[in-house]
Amino acid sequence: MSLIEADATSQALAEELLTFVLGDETYALDIMAVKEIRGYEDSTKIANTPDYIKGVINLRGDIVPIVDLRIKFSIGEPVYNEWTIVIMLNVGSRIVGIVVDAVSDVVTLNEENIKPPPEFGTAFDSRYLRGLATVDDHMIIIVNIDELISSDELGLFDAER
Repeated sequence: MSLIEADATSQALAEELLTFVLGDETYALDIMAVKEIRGYEDSTKIANTPDYIKGVINLRGDIVPIVDLRIKFSIGEPVYNEWTIVIMLNVGSRIVGIVVDAVSDVVTLNEENIKPPPEFGTAFDSRYLRGLATVDDHMIIIVNIDELISSDELGLFDAER
């Protein structure tokens, strides 16, 4: 394999991740799932939903559930203000919004830079974590957003997706 082919192969395996902040930690998700980034707006509450499902909004004709990851991951007391961000995601054939503290940056990582998540036993469900990476001496937690949003636990999608 020539040097040019090797470089093309490594670039093909690289992926871009959108990093965001929850509490004191930096998380990331595949940027290809991101539809848009918006400021937080009040949503319509739905009865008998878990506290981390803030409600739904109408996004240009689509009814979009809003999930607060700060509550879902038990990361401090959420504050809703003009700096609170909602990342709109395409998950399967649906749109879902996730509430985060801030959006940071877009990083490009190769598979070899992503380490598998540690096993925590039953104390923490690591199926929502795709892995961990270090960028500029800073740890990034990579979320498997498809697994999280489509999980039975969240209940946002029917089993027939």
